[in-house]
Amino acid sequence: MSLPLEGLSVIDFSKFLPGPYCTWLLADMGADVIRIENPREIAKQAKVFGWDRLSDQERLRLRETDILARNKRSIMLEIGDDKALEAIKALVATADIVVEDYRPGVLASLGLGYDALSADNSRLIYASLTLCGQSGPYRDKPGHDPIALSIAGVQSRVGEDPEAPNFAGIPAADVITGTHAAFAILAALRAREMTGHGQHLDVAMSDCAMSLLVNVLSRHPDVSQIPPRGSRRADMGLWKTRDGSFLCTTDMEPRYWAKFCEAVGRSDLIPEQHNTERRAEIRSALEEIFASKDRAEWLEILGAAGTQFAPVLSVAEALTDPHNQARGMVISHPGSDGRAIRQLGQPVRVGGETRIANLGRAPGADTIDILSGIGLDTEQIKQLSGQGA
Repeated sequence: MSLPLEGLSVIDFSKFLPGPYCTWLLADMGADVIRIENPREIAKQAKVFGWDRLSDQERLRLRETDILARNKRSIMLEIGDDKALEAIKALVATADIVVEDYRPGVLASLGLGYDALSADNSRLIYASLTLCGQSGPYRDKPGHDPIALSIAGVQSRVGEDPEAPNFAGIPAADVITGTHAAFAILAALRAREMTGHGQHLDVAMSDCAMSLLVNVLSRHPDVSQIPPRGSRRADMGLWKTRDGSFLCTTDMEPRYWAKFCEAVGRSDLIPEQHNTERRAEIRSALEEIFASKDRAEWLEILGAAGTQFAPVLSVAEALTDPHNQARGMVISHPGSDGRAIRQLGQPVRVGGETRIANLGRAPGADTIDILSGIGLDTEQIKQLSGQGA
């Protein structure tokens, strides 16, 4: 069965998580994503992670486990070289989309900015993913996920400690930016159908991170009334059980709160759901109750009562959970050496199961095929491949 984005060509210059996440979504939906990999960046990365001490086969094994590299092709080119620039421009001339995550102005200084590339391809959609965008006082600011969350006001809400914020422990800004970028690209494709022209998309991590405040601001338009961090209701929580595991409950609706109180043997707390004066007392009592039984026992009790609950699964437990497996979120694909490689499924699937045409390809693995496709002869390809070796 054909995939919805088949026929679309994407040139991917991105290096950090938001860009590869965006192009991963596009590739899994059928787009032909070509990664432009810079030999200097690859060498730098190898030194940082110690991969320079690995054999080519060992490094390929690592690339094949990179979920965000799957269904993409790879070409190795030194983007600062004039001949490589000619090849890249030839690729972009027939492409639909470019995704890049360099600092504002960097690719433009090399002749690979939107203005230069769209001059030869007016239908080009050029998505720039940066920390703070192409404009504004923070335009040139460096940084990663926690910086974006901090600028957006989100970091101040993370954690349970009322005295200090904490790190989220997950790349929230990175992932939400990659997702928003993919959405922006699809919207721009629709706009191109109507106008015949592409456009430059300015996608900032700090902007995307601010969308995480939508619920807080909708409920508290007067920001002075936003509850302090760590101020949790009595009717939801993370509870430690006797065996050292954790449970999560979210029985905020009155009927679920009633079921919950009855299940834990404290029906007297039903009318106290919104009594803020007793909140600390109630939570302390519930902590003692949950600490009296193992997690498995509570799962059975709460399941029978029909409350809102879930075990707080470790990553290993989540990967073997029957629901996650039944939903196709944990899949396997054979590697080049025949071993089974576990992958995450695509969270949004159009027309069936997650398709894996190929696992992550070694940097430059498709250089010859891709350059042949734009009409370069054998000698030209050898010269460019030599620069990328």
